[in-house]
Amino acid sequence: MTASTALAKTVDCDVLVVGSGAGGLAAAVASAARGLKVIVAEKAPYVGGTTALSGGFLWVPNNPVSRRDGIEDTVDAVRTYLRGEAGNHFNAETVEAFLQAGPEAIDFFDTRTAVKFEPASAFSDYHPTAPGGRDGGRSIKAMNFRGEELGPELKRLRPPLPELTFVGLMIGSGPELKHFFNATRSLESATYVAKRLASHAKDLAFNGRGMLLTNGNALAARLFRAALDLGVEVWTDAPAVRLTTRDGVVTGAVVGAKGGDVAVNTACGVVLAAGGFPQDMARRRAMFPHDRDNSGHHSPAPAANTGDGLRLGEEAGAAVETGYPNAAAWVPVSRVPRRDGTFGVFPHFIDRAKPGLIAVLPSGRRFVNEANSYHDFCQALFAAGEPEKPARAFLIVDRPFLRRFGLGFVKPYPVPVGPQIRSGYLKTGKTLDELARNAGIDAKALAETVAVWNRDVATGEDKTFGKGSTAYNRFNGDPEFQPNPCLAPIATGPFYAVEVVVGDLGTFAGLKSDGEARVLDAAGKPIPGLYAAGNDMASIMGGNYPGGGITLGPALTFGYIAARHMAGRKAGTGDVAAE
Repeated sequence: MTASTALAKTVDCDVLVVGSGAGGLAAAVASAARGLKVIVAEKAPYVGGTTALSGGFLWVPNNPVSRRDGIEDTVDAVRTYLRGEAGNHFNAETVEAFLQAGPEAIDFFDTRTAVKFEPASAFSDYHPTAPGGRDGGRSIKAMNFRGEELGPELKRLRPPLPELTFVGLMIGSGPELKHFFNATRSLESATYVAKRLASHAKDLAFNGRGMLLTNGNALAARLFRAALDLGVEVWTDAPAVRLTTRDGVVTGAVVGAKGGDVAVNTACGVVLAAGGFPQDMARRRAMFPHDRDNSGHHSPAPAANTGDGLRLGEEAGAAVETGYPNAAAWVPVSRVPRRDGTFGVFPHFIDRAKPGLIAVLPSGRRFVNEANSYHDFCQALFAAGEPEKPARAFLIVDRPFLRRFGLGFVKPYPVPVGPQIRSGYLKTGKTLDELARNAGIDAKALAETVAVWNRDVATGEDKTFGKGSTAYNRFNGDPEFQPNPCLAPIATGPFYAVEVVVGDLGTFAGLKSDGEARVLDAAGKPIPGLYAAGNDMASIMGGNYPGGGITLGPALTFGYIAARHMAGRKAGTGDVAAE
């Protein structure tokens, strides 16, 4: 060992968690609550990972939060739904572990820690008409959180994506977002928005930032607070360099630090929860068919999510799942020019379902029910696009739509749209023909497509792709538009377009693991002392996307399961012999 690689010190603990998203922090909190000494090593300078940038929903069927809201569900129905969603990649062991432990995990965090949830009972499964699907009740979300409750540690919490804020204000999904859409048409909404903006201005004046945290930022903050409350050591700027092993058992890891590498010895286990590989260019080239040259994919995930957990696992003999039909959770994104010449990434979650929007290929033709889930939207885009060409499409709206709903990064009236037009983000034209020329869309086909759309809107039914035909479609529409909350004409100029390409909300292809969150080797045997959670663990959904929160729900659950198993090893009651 050379002087440059000499260890600065050695630290002993029970559990080392690599990564600080929902999966990692859940493992840390649940372990510490069982009396284990826990260290979290986060590569980035911020805590929260992709969770802090997310919508914050968790898909956990039969959870106690939804039950308190009157939701009745059955394990059999969920199992049927997941079997259909995962198809040939259905893993009965991990699915069963999730179904049994998920409600227990939610109850633990909700009643014994700073993590508090609220129901989202109207939020439908993404395929509610499939066998076992539901029109709502399986997703929940973290309650909003005041930044002051983190004290000085707030500065280490990852801020939200700037493209998803308004002058730094985080807008909560659901009822709050609807108030912002309706602020110019409803006195109640206008009053609500005015109060929120005034409160935000006060926070900026006294704290230099917004203090009401919402969505995934609130979930990350609550998990961080819970970890601190239980004495978890949370290191930042601390990448895991390599795992240490003895006689085939993972015994800790070497962690990078400013003063020199630190050897962390663990009595119970190492949990890999480093956020998957959305920024690992080599693995993306190998597993993303649309990104063979690293130019066809634009991820909003943190830059630090470069596949460290998968690499560490492989070095210890772990197997990575490579057979899923989708290696990641796809989402259409638009690239937002920033003042420094770089581009931000805006994920299009909700706007596609609003009445008066269609998506077209450069050919001018529609290819999808725009109100379907972001993952389904991108799969349709892959199927419809030209081979060997970047997957891209355009979202098309007219003036009434833009004023009411905005479009992507463009905010609704009265926020000016001129800056987005001048930057090139928002394409426009007084006529559809002019818009087509300015955006590079086939003008004749676009005119024909809009004519068919407007004809169908008059009947209340999208006969081409069925926009507005499911509970999930309608949830994100606008109930003021009847009989179909997802349909309105595209008829009043000027007309607008935003180009969307493919991004992701996290990767599905992770380390193969069992129902105890133990990482498996190539022979399917557990690697003693090594666990996975979050996007480092192969998704139990088999490369599909059944509902809102199918990343965070299992992340929290398997973090909890890993903690439970490690506590059993500490007590001598776990299945150590079986390992």
